[in-house]
Amino acid sequence: MSRGARLGQHFLHDPEFIERSVAAIAPRPGDALVEIGPGRGALTSLLLARAGSLDVVEIDRELAGRLGPRPGLRVHVGDALAWPFESFATGGNRVRIAGNLPYYLSTPLLFRLFERADAIEDMHFMLQREVVARMTAEPGTSAYGRLGLMVRCHAEATALFEVPPEAFRPPPRVWSAFVRLRPHRPGPVRDVDGFRRLVTRAFTHRRKRLGNALRGTLDEATIRACGVDPDRRPGTLTLEEFSRLASAASIAEGAGDGPSA
Repeated sequence: MSRGARLGQHFLHDPEFIERSVAAIAPRPGDALVEIGPGRGALTSLLLARAGSLDVVEIDRELAGRLGPRPGLRVHVGDALAWPFESFATGGNRVRIAGNLPYYLSTPLLFRLFERADAIEDMHFMLQREVVARMTAEPGTSAYGRLGLMVRCHAEATALFEVPPEAFRPPPRVWSAFVRLRPHRPGPVRDVDGFRRLVTRAFTHRRKRLGNALRGTLDEATIRACGVDPDRRPGTLTLEEFSRLASAASIAEGAGDGPSA
């Protein structure tokens, strides 16, 4: 087994999808552009040529060493999950981030990056197709759920194109998809932690009516006061409706914390 395979890496090699990825990112001279996990450099050369300068973060020292010294290229060896990406935001430019992420790393890394969203302009990632489907699913569809709602708390997600397994070496067992994420400024949800708790509770019982799924958190009268029918299923609610419910739950929790008579 290759070192890349041990790290869960599948290297993009198909020229058509390399070009489509770079075209979607649309690097510009002067961008604070960062590539996560450049691997064998399939995207790196084109990104560097079009932006003029590029920072890359690669955990594998052997792969990082192969990228070689090039004008405008700065290679950083380290774990993307722990990297302070806001440090790349210089000269008044927010960071633009791109990469072909190992599937096991994608979700935790996304939410680490969302914590730094004030410093990020946009993100373009190659992810597992099913993950992108869940991130971009609409209410009432089978893929709609907690992941998509939590992503939309932080960013607008747009699925751009799909990529077959044979475009990679070694080929993964699943299709991939390229997605664009643009952080909200400001975000549509004020209390993200409260929103997460409420959405998690609702989707733990996604087949139940909402009034039952949220029993002990919100009563049915309060759900109705938020403009939501408690007979609906969690998978039919929009982000805005969940946000109203989360605000009501936060108020209810605050009231419950007060001194008793």
